[in-house]
Formats: sequence, C-alpha cells, structure tokens
Amino acid sequence: MADIIQLLPDSVANQIAAGEVIQRPASAIKELAENAIDAGATEIEIVIKDAGRTLIQVIDNGTGMSETDARMAFERHATSKIRQATDLFSIRTMGFRGEALASIAAVAQVELITRREESELGVHIEIAASKIEKQEPVSCPKGSNFIIRNLFYNIPARRKFLKSDTTELRHIITEVQRVALANTRVSFKLTHNNLLLMNLPAANLRQRISGMMNKSINTQLIPIDSDATVVNITGFTGKPESARKTSGDQYFFVNNRFMRHPYLHKAIVNAYENLISPDAIPTYFIFFDIDPEYIDVNIHPTKTEIKFSDEKLIWKVLNASIRESLGKFNIVPSIDFDTEGQVNIPTLNPNAEVKIPEVHFNPDYNPFNTGNNVTHNRQSAPRNWESLYNGFESEAGSEPDDFEAPETIVLPSRSNNIDMPQNNTSLNEAPEISAAYFQVKSRYILTPVKSGLMIIDQRRAHERVLYERFLNKIQTRKSTTQQLLFGEPLSFNAEETALLKDIKNDLAIFGFDIKEENNTFTVKGIPSEFENVNTAQLLENLLEAYKTGEVNPGEEVRQQLAAIMARNACMKYGETLTQEEMALLVGNLFSCQMAHYTPGGQTIISIIDNEELEKRFR
Repeated sequence: MADIIQLLPDSVANQIAAGEVIQRPASAIKELAENAIDAGATEIEIVIKDAGRTLIQVIDNGTGMSETDARMAFERHATSKIRQATDLFSIRTMGFRGEALASIAAVAQVELITRREESELGVHIEIAASKIEKQEPVSCPKGSNFIIRNLFYNIPARRKFLKSDTTELRHIITEVQRVALANTRVSFKLTHNNLLLMNLPAANLRQRISGMMNKSINTQLIPIDSDATVVNITGFTGKPESARKTSGDQYFFVNNRFMRHPYLHKAIVNAYENLISPDAIPTYFIFFDIDPEYIDVNIHPTKTEIKFSDEKLIWKVLNASIRESLGKFNIVPSIDFDTEGQVNIPTLNPNAEVKIPEVHFNPDYNPFNTGNNVTHNRQSAPRNWESLYNGFESEAGSEPDDFEAPETIVLPSRSNNIDMPQNNTSLNEAPEISAAYFQVKSRYILTPVKSGLMIIDQRRAHERVLYERFLNKIQTRKSTTQQLLFGEPLSFNAEETALLKDIKNDLAIFGFDIKEENNTFTVKGIPSEFENVNTAQLLENLLEAYKTGEVNPGEEVRQQLAAIMARNACMKYGETLTQEEMALLVGNLFSCQMAHYTPGGQTIISIIDNEELEKRFR
C-alpha cells in the first residue's frame, strides 16, 4: 500500500492559515495597521471600497522596507520580532508571528510599494495567490503602501460567506477604533467609497475617545490611575448614567494590545453594583501595563485573547481601582463628617433667660359644632359612588346598566397615538364599545366580557397598535411627518454614522425627516405618532439593534425597524388613562390583525373566566 501522508504545498498551507488570521476585510486592515505601528508610523491612512471587498489600501510613513525585506515579508513565519522561543514572553510589538502578509497574499491580489528613508528608490512588488508576479524599483515616499484587491477572489466559498457591506464596514470601523485607541500619538484617516468616515489627529487619550465616539462622552469619563506591584492600570470609566443596555463601548488593552476578557469584565460590573441596573453595561477604556513575562499573547490566531499568570490578583486590583475612582469623584454615595455645613448645636448659656414654651389653643372649640369657622382638608366623595355597588345582588356575569365611572385624572390628549376603534375584530370575543373600563396600578385595563374578566396590558397594547400602523405605512408608503420648530442636531461615532446613512431612506418611510451634512445629522421632522419620545434615544436604540444583531439585514429590515420604533414610542407604565382613552386603545387593539401578542411575542391579553371567579368566593 502506497504512503498517503504528504506535505501540503506552501500556497495551500497559506490559505489554511489565512482562514484563521484573515477572517474578513477587517482582519486584513487590523494586521496591516498593526504592522504600520510596529514600523514607527505617525500617520496611517486607510482607503477601502465596497467594505473592503474590492479594495483595501493602507498607507503609512513608517521606516519602510528594503528590497530583500519586502520580498521576505510575504514568506510564512518570516518576522523581525522574534529570534527564539523565549522571545515570545517578552513581546511588546503588535505582530510577531509572520503569518499576516503571507495569509493575505494567499487569498488576494496584493501590491506593496515601500522605501526606507536612507534609500533613493523603493521597491514595487505584485503578488497574487502567493505567487510573485512582478518586482521592480520605483520612486515613492518613505514608508509602506499596501494595496489589496479582490479579497478571497480565489476562494469563492469564503467570499460568499462575507456579510453585507454595512456589516463588514462596521467590523472595519471597530478594528480601526481599537488600534486608534491604543496609539493616540498616531493620526488615522479612514475613507470608504471616497467618503471620509474617520479623521483622528494625534492627541491624548481623552481627546481621542471624544473624537472617536462623540464629544458628549467627554463629560461622562472618570479617570483611573492605579499603580500596583504587578500591574499598572490607567484609562477611563464611564459614569453610571452613561451605561447602556448593550455592549459596544468596552475596551481592554494590555501593553497597548486590544483584548477580550469576560472574567475581568465582571470585575468592572461588580464595582458598579447598585449604581446601575443589572442589565446595563458600563462604558470603560482600561489600559494594563504589565511585564510581558506575566502574560501569554500567543494563545489565539488573532491575538485578541491574553492569558494572565494570576488572573484573580488582576481581578482584585481592577475592581479596587474602579471602586476607588467612583468614590473619589463622588459617584458612590458617602457620608463625610468633615465637610462644611455641619449641624450647629447651640450650647447652654447660664446667663440667658429660660422661657417656658407657650401653647396657643381655643378652649371654646367644639368639633361637633358646625358653626365653627374651621376648614377641614377632606376630599369629597366621587359622584355616584353608590353605583359601584349596583348589580352585586344580581346573578354572576351580569353587569349594572346605570354604572357611571368615578372621576379620573385627565391626561393630555393622546389623539395622535390612539385612533377611533374600527368595527372589524380579529378575536372571537371583544368588549363592547359601551363597556366599562377600570385601570389598575396605571398598568392594566380591566373590562368585563361574556366569559369573565379581561385584563389588558396597556403598554403592550399600545405597542401592537403602533406596530401595525407602521406596517401599514410600509405597504402604502404614506407617512405623516410632524415638523419640528427647531431641528435637533445629533452626533454619532463613525460606526453609528455609517449605519444611520444606510437606514436613513428606510426611516423616511416611517416619517423621519433627517438631513445630513458633513457626517452630522439634524432631525427636522418625526413621525406624527411620536409624542414625548426622545428622538436621540430612539435612533440610538435603532443603531444598537443593528450592532447587536437584533436587526437582521437578511430579513425584512423595515418590519424589524417598525417593531423597534413601536417599542420605543409606545406609552410607558404609570400613565393614568381616562375612560375615553381606555376605550379608544382597546378598540384599536381589537382592530389589529394580531391582538393577543406584541411584535416580540409578549402576551397582551389575559382572561379570568367566570368559573375561576366563582371559585374565589366559595
């Protein structure tokens, strides 16, 4: 029998390695940007087209490479960072394995134009599928210029599994932000389809965070500076009010290398205990400076996971540092007995005259004498209160004919939110238009039906009504916009800006009038259904839904947007409704095609049947 084990060709081995290192266009940009940082670059410009599918270009002003180094850089495991195995435990550079360029060249068409400062001419190399097709001298600026075209062109299966341009662009922006945060002395530019998305000049960390996220975050940052024996911790954490329901603004860096670490994330969440809601996630930008011999960065192909020699110790130091910063800046409530404004307790003066306290009262007051000119702070009973007891003597299931509800507090009109009920219903049983409605805890609406007592969750009911109204707008493409007297300017980070540009036309169908100028958005009008809705918070929730995958671009995006908008625009719990408002809301609910459940599948209606009611009084 012939031997069956053989060595793979280098081109195949490089493609296998590319599957681990280069997973998408963002991975290639990350590797090239980190190589530029290692080369001492102070300016990095990234140009992409079609979210990196067609073109990725990374230009830096670093040291550049000689002709021999430029050729060797594309060989697998060719690196200038390590010479022996022990060097793996003293690494402070970003790249070190020598796999990135070889992996990229195996799955794309690559050009490299580079020159060292002391050289008169540079070198131009073209590689496709690991094969060098061209090499010649060229006149060029100092530094390196990598041009990557048609990523995964020779692996159709990998290219087919790339996500939409919006998703891939979001991953690219995320990777650039991570590199930019760790290297604040380097300026970054990111251009997509000839549109400048990011322009970050060299700055300090606070300025870099503000320029990268949005300027409003500057007032929400709390500095951290802890110097321990094993590790130094610096950076910023956010105030409790800046915490969000979803992740996205959480960054760990070890020796300026981004990492993910769920265990240390819990140390920060623990420090915010009782300061934020359990489902909220604080914002933080944490930098660890630690001796490389206490960490291992060589445990993951993308180098985003790092192992500490003593994770429990790092956890305790981090948790204590966060708590100290929150306490130092008066975020944690505390009692200070040394502050000004102390309670002054007067001392006894032996020479002062002591007076007996005087009590004034009317000795002739008679509480049973109605002629006394005394005003009692008593609330009058509601009109027709006796009618509340009418019908209790009748048979089970009967309703009083002359019932009149007691007076209720009238809220501002919700005519924009609730329409008149229609005649068609989607349920076998619905309350009559003339039925009485009761509100419990400003949350539930109770009304009698033939089979018993119907309980309706008012907030969920309103959400279903708004959702189906938004769906109707999608079908008819008819929306009503309420123009704002003053436009509301909104600023987002680069990732959110790209997403908002992508969904702006879809939002216009629902009634949003959003103008864009120089990556700044101004809301000129909102859907007429919105009343007392925070527009900025609503748009932020929509963008978060995109980033967290709640909105799936592969499905009907507009229906998903309608569900999110309905959830954010519906009434909140705690609103008191009048009889007319409850009747209109219930009427609208039973005009919906699916009245039982919200768009997210939550129950809206529950019925306690007559038999259950009778059991409770046996």
